[in-house]
Amino acid sequence: MQTTFTDEQLADPGTARANEILRACVHCGFCTATCPTYQVLGDELDSPRGRIYLIKDMLENERVPDEKTVRHIDRCLSCLACMTTCPSGVHYMHLVDHARDYIEQHYNRPFSDRALRWLLARILPYPGRFRLALLGAKLAKPFKGFLPDARLRAMLDMAPATIPPVSRNDTPQSFPAQGARKMRVALMTGCAQRALNTDINDATIRLLTRLGCEVVVARGAGCCGALTHHMGKTQESHATAEKNIRAWTREMAGAGLDAIVINTSGCGTTVKDYGHMFRTGPLAQQAAQVSAIAMDVSEVLTRLDLPEGADQGLTVAYHAACSLQHGQKIKTHPKTLLKRAGFKVVEPADSHLCCGSAGTYNLMQPEISGQLKERKIRTLEAKAPDLIAAGNIGCMMQIGSGTALPVVHTVELLDWATGGPQPPALALGVAAQTP
Repeated sequence: MQTTFTDEQLADPGTARANEILRACVHCGFCTATCPTYQVLGDELDSPRGRIYLIKDMLENERVPDEKTVRHIDRCLSCLACMTTCPSGVHYMHLVDHARDYIEQHYNRPFSDRALRWLLARILPYPGRFRLALLGAKLAKPFKGFLPDARLRAMLDMAPATIPPVSRNDTPQSFPAQGARKMRVALMTGCAQRALNTDINDATIRLLTRLGCEVVVARGAGCCGALTHHMGKTQESHATAEKNIRAWTREMAGAGLDAIVINTSGCGTTVKDYGHMFRTGPLAQQAAQVSAIAMDVSEVLTRLDLPEGADQGLTVAYHAACSLQHGQKIKTHPKTLLKRAGFKVVEPADSHLCCGSAGTYNLMQPEISGQLKERKIRTLEAKAPDLIAAGNIGCMMQIGSGTALPVVHTVELLDWATGGPQPPALALGVAAQTP
């Protein structure tokens, strides 16, 4: 694609990176075949190729974004299926992130949009605030029908039936390895996950220590910054990410780290991109070091000696989170680990398509998100599994809100198969024989 940015425009690192990405696009349209919003809406402007044209026009002409451009870019899930499909290697993620930053700086959203986005940015990344909000949403659910805004109704629907108690494992501390120490790792405990499902971090710590890892929860680490980053709130997201970089580099400089383990794949995609996000600032070197050792928990587990288990007698439908399969290019590790632990693994049709969760997308675009959720659940249930496994809390909440099947994190099953407790969701939903 030809571009006409001026030398003055290209002096901005974000614009220079956008120019590189735009020039890589050859208009082939392969991306439209795997774009969920194009599949649902059938509008070229709701495909990656269409959004690329809108972004190019907006950035080159330095124009104030109009409602049409913002609407179509807002509808993007950032699922990154287009990056998996693209034969030209177009890095759409960096392009759309820069476009959202530009929109945030130059577009005056309607008051209701600004208020909702402000609210989400002030609540979701903070586990304590999020817990209070979930409690309020749970109390307000009976009055959902009186709310005129579908986005507010979606926020109430997000509240789980039970809000788990705070896990003390999420506070800064160190968990010693059982037996000979093979690795020393930092666990990213996250933000929303600490309020929605504390079993995941607990299971991760048990499993890693059982397999010979010393697990550290670093003081000062918290939200990865993805939630605000994808809203275009760059200053806020970088401030959050900076705390993580400083916390983990302290551990690296102290007793050392072999890996930073992340069990929420949406966070993993962002942390692995810290090197790019901070490439022009004073933390460039430290951010690159953090990104270099950031790993999804499934990557770490493939390096450890996970015991081979007997047949568990359960069929697991594996949901591949977009941030894992497209953002991090991890496609086989979770399935291989589950099979090794003794589970039968099946995959739904069109497993490359998003479930509609996508961070805050299900709250800000509930209609499109709902259609994607229904399709994903149909394809999962068509495999007649005993349960569903995924590696991302957002996907788990999204799918779990529309199916009676238990939805658990992959590490919960691996922990159970190697001596840990049965996942609570299974105890409630499946009459399974304890391994």
